[in-house]
Amino acid sequence: MSALRLHLVQQHLCPRESQDMEGASSPLTTHVLDTASGLPAQGLCLRLFRLGERSRQWTELRKSYTNADGRCPGLLTPEQMETGTYKLYFDTESYWKKMGQTSFYPYVEVVFTITNEIHKLHVPLLLSPFSYTTYRGS
Repeated sequence: MSALRLHLVQQHLCPRESQDMEGASSPLTTHVLDTASGLPAQGLCLRLFRLGERSRQWTELRKSYTNADGRCPGLLTPEQMETGTYKLYFDTESYWKKMGQTSFYPYVEVVFTITNEIHKLHVPLLLSPFSYTTYRGS
């Protein structure tokens, strides 16, 4: 098994340990897997938003791209972690175009609520050109 494959398997099986080794300490994490290829979705653009309590408008907090393991470290700092409603917007259309494919879903939005600012949250996305799945991970 190559060193890269071993590293990817280790990160998938032990994500918290891998993040600690890379210095990422975000209490909010995501991991995007391209289930059509069986590989991490590298280079997928995503944006994190927070819904204003009074304005009811979305405010963009961060724009980033998934790394070689399909992860996006540093989405929120522990100081930025607040209770409220958040949205992760995944630009799936651009990702699939880059892969030379078309997609039924041009984007995926995952809206979730943070009810305890001290808990770590993981929001994985399993992605193919014609379906997606997400869940609250650990």
